[in-house]
Amino acid sequence: MMYAEEDYLMLSGIQHFAFCRRQWAMIHIEQQWAENYRTTAGELMHKKAHEENSFEKRGSLLIVRGLRISSPELGLSGQCDVVEFHEDEKGVELFGYDSTWKPVPVEYKRGMPKENNADELQLCAQAICLEGMFQTDITEGYLYYGENRRRSHVEFTDGLRAEVRKMAKEMHDLFRRGYTPNVKPGKQCKACSLESLCIPKLQKAVKVREYMERHIKMED
Repeated sequence: MMYAEEDYLMLSGIQHFAFCRRQWAMIHIEQQWAENYRTTAGELMHKKAHEENSFEKRGSLLIVRGLRISSPELGLSGQCDVVEFHEDEKGVELFGYDSTWKPVPVEYKRGMPKENNADELQLCAQAICLEGMFQTDITEGYLYYGENRRRSHVEFTDGLRAEVRKMAKEMHDLFRRGYTPNVKPGKQCKACSLESLCIPKLQKAVKVREYMERHIKMED
């Protein structure tokens, strides 16, 4: 299935979706948002990455910042923090530049590597977009974490690609239905900027219908 441009969802949302489907729905379906320290620091880091010069050449390395990307296969569109083009005989041609170049996406993150693979999924989605745009295969990328100032290598395995495609389809299904899933409260809720809007503890409360049925049985 190929999606029309008017149906594209935000690529960055795949990270929200992997972290918590309810958080994703509140942001991307209900259009709710709240800032906390983590989101503000993250926005500043991405703003810095995108405000640099758009193109920079360092010998056999070409650095492109803020590249717009999209994929009709995933129905996602967004912007890469950085795409490094490494001079490579098996790479792709770029207008205005000699030789051929291998694209490698680099995503900037504020904190440390996460326990889940949300960051890897977002980066892999970027790679799938770039593969379609440049008609090439991209096998690897990097996540740069601001807290330890180190890069983490990511291999785009078949399993990771399959998970990206599965999540993209689920995102479109929920968006089309306008449905916000219930949350599964956990320790991750404390790190969520939407905790005060979501009120995850209420999800554990007894449903009204169950409450009424319970009391009717007690009266009988």
